[in-house]
Amino acid sequence: MRPWRQEADRTRSVAPPPQEGESTMYIPRDRGVPPGVRWPAADPDVLRPYDELATRMMPRIVDGLRHTEIGERLPAVQLERPKEQEQAKAPSLARASGRMAIATLTSRITGFAWKVMLAWVATLGVLYDSFTVANTLPLIINELLLGGVLTSVVVPLLVRSQDDKDGGEAYTQRLLTMALTILGIGTVVSVAIAPWLTSLLMDDTGDANPQLATWFAYLLLPGLLFYGLFAVLSAILNAKQIFGPAQWAPVINNLVIFATIAAFALVPGDPTVIPTEMSDPKVLVLGVGVLTAMVAQALFLLPALRRSGFRFRWRWGLDERLKEFGGLAMWILGYVAVSQIGMVVNTRVLTAGAAGGPSIYSNAWLLFQLPYGVIGVSLLTALMPKMSRAAADNDFRRLIGDLSYGSRLTTLMLLPVSAVMAVAGTSIGVALFALGKGSVEDAERLGQALAVSAFGLLPYALVMLQMRVFYAMKDSRTPTLIMVVMTAVKIPLLYLASAVLHPVNVVLGVMMVNSLVFVVGAVLGQVWLWVKLGNLRSKRVLGVILFTVVASGLGALAAVVVGWLVPDALGPVLGAWVKLILQGVVGIGVSFGVLIALKVDELTPVTRRITRMVRRA
Repeated sequence: MRPWRQEADRTRSVAPPPQEGESTMYIPRDRGVPPGVRWPAADPDVLRPYDELATRMMPRIVDGLRHTEIGERLPAVQLERPKEQEQAKAPSLARASGRMAIATLTSRITGFAWKVMLAWVATLGVLYDSFTVANTLPLIINELLLGGVLTSVVVPLLVRSQDDKDGGEAYTQRLLTMALTILGIGTVVSVAIAPWLTSLLMDDTGDANPQLATWFAYLLLPGLLFYGLFAVLSAILNAKQIFGPAQWAPVINNLVIFATIAAFALVPGDPTVIPTEMSDPKVLVLGVGVLTAMVAQALFLLPALRRSGFRFRWRWGLDERLKEFGGLAMWILGYVAVSQIGMVVNTRVLTAGAAGGPSIYSNAWLLFQLPYGVIGVSLLTALMPKMSRAAADNDFRRLIGDLSYGSRLTTLMLLPVSAVMAVAGTSIGVALFALGKGSVEDAERLGQALAVSAFGLLPYALVMLQMRVFYAMKDSRTPTLIMVVMTAVKIPLLYLASAVLHPVNVVLGVMMVNSLVFVVGAVLGQVWLWVKLGNLRSKRVLGVILFTVVASGLGALAAVVVGWLVPDALGPVLGAWVKLILQGVVGIGVSFGVLIALKVDELTPVTRRITRMVRRA
């Protein structure tokens, strides 16, 4: 251990005990290190805002010496870190941050690309719908069995266990044994009740095919074990400060799926025709191939885990430390359960409509949340540890300042994108999904779903930011109650959309309902935070929103004018690409040009950060 680290640890060991209310501390993530890549979520209800901050809360160790300090009671002298070490560490951290940003971006691009590729080969029809429903099942069950508990309880204790005499190996073995047992039992039970699970998600009154979805479920549900294993192994590696493998593993998953879709296109049979039996080559190739991708993603982490020095052996029994976060975990499990209820109703309404609804919705949702994913990783990551530290120090003035700044930054970056999405939604759908066997009509419907829901992009981002503030304050109850209200608003609106809209347009109504629910959640979260924290500096946030709305409106108007200039003679697909490029460049350019002309202060650090990221990459 380095001398300055030993002295720092000795200093902490003799620190006075904390006062009441200071029994926990937050462990900030290293600056510039993006959060670990999580498994994909196909539905906005599968939200994990607690991912960012709940994992940083752990009990503070205040009594006794660390195992490395036994017999070493030296005076507490604070040594400065050698300048040579600081200079050597800075560029390596920058390089590591750049590599992980590249891995995250590559994962997102390839993950979306294979879904587009499948639409080209299989069309946005009943087969794609059935595959989408079945592919969602392992994600839902894994989240219910392990997701919330893993995030809120296990990861912090993994970090704490490194202070054990064995470096946390026994605790990690016990954790992995427990996770494999839970996941194994859950996998066997899920496969056994696959027909019931698909009937729960699908309404057979529409054009859906529950039998086909059940066949896919039999093939894909064993992936539950490997989704959960990937999550646990990623947590173990992250606790050891090893981030790269977990960042690149989803890319391996996506590459295997690319090969699977290529094989799917080559095997005999028409992909637009619904298979009549489970042994159909189309069903087997797609199901087994995607299951193989899940396995490859988990196994990709094993060499890195072995190189870290960890050796697994079965170790049974519960660790006493797991009980310390019972209250937090229970509320997060409630959050997960309520969100899954909304997701089930969401899917049933979609499957009760016209064919292609679930697959159109899934891809439209991925397009919808893509801008937030990029902004969250590249611009807002550094803000989260600051909020966590401010909450831990009871410095609510600084916490409010960080919340206000995050809200303004999110507004500046996402409102112009939202305006362009509303104008160019149809062009986006046709440009991406009308190639191959994909139909222009289905692609237009996907683009329309994206356009009518674009207004919810900013509220969605604000909800995620507000939830993280609550978790930073160790409040896991309020986010769950907000999710209860959002779900209570959402379910009646979903059934109303199904009742009043034509089956072909149900997916448009569902996307619009989701955006409306995000608006409700953002308003409710803001009011709740005002009650808890007082003045939230809302006037400045509203001022930035007003300026950005004006700029985004002018950008959208410019994008509409440019779209009129594109001739119809180019054809639907080529014309959509030309419109998309022109409207995107002109709309975003005019929006940010107006913001620069209005001299919005918050834009300056954004441009600086983007410039630094480009240089690092």
